[in-house]
Amino acid sequence: MASGVEVSDECMEAFEALKMGKKFKYVVFKITDDHTQIVVDDAASEGDWDAFLAKLPKDDGRYALFDFDYTLNDGGQRNKILFIQWAPDAAKIKKKMLYASSVDAFKKQLPGVTVFHASELDELEKDEIRDKISAGGTK
Repeated sequence: MASGVEVSDECMEAFEALKMGKKFKYVVFKITDDHTQIVVDDAASEGDWDAFLAKLPKDDGRYALFDFDYTLNDGGQRNKILFIQWAPDAAKIKKKMLYASSVDAFKKQLPGVTVFHASELDELEKDEIRDKISAGGTK
């Protein structure tokens, strides 16, 4: 909590609902305008990767969780929960710094997630994400 921004209970409830209850496919979080809390900005029980990416603003930071299903080269099915720190190039420097300084306090409360940082949508290509988390489709 280096920035003084607290993680709201609502965030942890959404994480548990996604992880354990499979209630959500993805959850998007934001820092409140008064810079005091991280809160749920959006959540969906259904939706694909492209619908999720469309929820990330082009000019402001966000954190997000996505319940990512993928297939290995041998046909095996796998699943990982991704935590994405979104800091687009078009965001104001002060906002990027706020999101960067607040992320550790949030990540520490999310055991078992795989972390990605991105500033452009090109960095979140679905096939590239799959290759990174599955060691090229082998794990």
